[in-house]
Amino acid sequence: MTDRLCRLCAAILLLALSAAAPVRAASLDAGFRAFLEADIWPAAKAEGVSRAVFEAAFRGVSPNTKLPDLVLPGGKDTVAEINFQAEFKSGADYLSERAVAGNVATARKLRSRHGDLLARIEQRYGVPAPIILAIWGRESAFGAAKIPMNAFEVLGTKAYLSRRKAMFRAELIAALKIVADGHLKVSEMKSSWAGALGQPQFMPSKFLKFAVDFDGDGRRDIWNSVPDTLASIANYLQAAGWQRGRDWGFEAEIPASLSCRGEGPDKAFRIADLVDAGASRVAGRKFPQGELSTTGHLLFPAGRFGPAFVATPNFYVIKEYNNSDLYALFVGHLADRIQGAGPLVRQWRKADRLTRGDVYRMQEKLVARGMDVGAVDGLAGFKTRRSIGEAEARLGLPETCWPSKALAGRL
Repeated sequence: MTDRLCRLCAAILLLALSAAAPVRAASLDAGFRAFLEADIWPAAKAEGVSRAVFEAAFRGVSPNTKLPDLVLPGGKDTVAEINFQAEFKSGADYLSERAVAGNVATARKLRSRHGDLLARIEQRYGVPAPIILAIWGRESAFGAAKIPMNAFEVLGTKAYLSRRKAMFRAELIAALKIVADGHLKVSEMKSSWAGALGQPQFMPSKFLKFAVDFDGDGRRDIWNSVPDTLASIANYLQAAGWQRGRDWGFEAEIPASLSCRGEGPDKAFRIADLVDAGASRVAGRKFPQGELSTTGHLLFPAGRFGPAFVATPNFYVIKEYNNSDLYALFVGHLADRIQGAGPLVRQWRKADRLTRGDVYRMQEKLVARGMDVGAVDGLAGFKTRRSIGEAEARLGLPETCWPSKALAGRL
């Protein structure tokens, strides 16, 4: 009798949940429509977007609750326990030889095919061809990647429900302007799950600022035109501060006497001084003579558990394109490989497996102790890594500058 009652209760509960789901979806859609009319339409209209474009953009569009980093009505604003964005996962996976080598072969062929074009772009913008090719390969597999999502569904959902509503609201209005200005039709506005557009994967506001017409056909076409795509990437990096004639960085041996707490774009050193303090390039290579008197930055993308680098300011320009150390490192390393360099010398060592939620809770505890971790977001950026190193030093633990179970336990 008890089993039958339990099964009956379970069936009733399942029916109730099934009946409630359409009600919640309808309520969510109604709220979304109200948000579009009350907030997005007036802002878009003020930017010159017509009512016809606005209605076409959102015809048949509903919130896509399968997108990551959403906060549904009534839900708590917390980070996901598991991180699904590749740029913030394992360096060993992201920069594996398999991931890099295929890009190298393709990039070399494309460098030969588009040599004259790349030379003209480099002459105009000062950004080396290998860097441009590396970003093209990372962002869209040199234009071969499928980008199938409806940009207005993605951006509309995130403007309404994401943890970064203000940012995506601005991007949604910029996407409407792209159509209103005649660059694309609504049906052609396809994006990634984050709302990025075209072969260079520009967010809509970046398209409006940095996309260029390099083939002279009167359109800034980063979807189909190779000249426009490559020149737009270069224009973006030049505007972000690319220093003509400088490298992005160098894999290096950094002795323990140079603390991993010294990394970051806000801590600059003369490269000659780093050499005097014991830093050296791997495999016995020398730093270029012209770099010794310039400034560099220590970089420990996995703390003491991975390769170390002396980065130039250009490394942080690449991060303006995608704010991930691993992304910028992939681009720089791939550019080196295109020019004939070999694989990274030092290996990514095994570290404790912690979830994004684990790192988030560690950041909260570090902040409570007065340390600067940057954003409390569950991602081990350079400020979090430095604060971990500081906490390790205070607690008498080996200085690794990387999240560990040992530190979590002590905190």
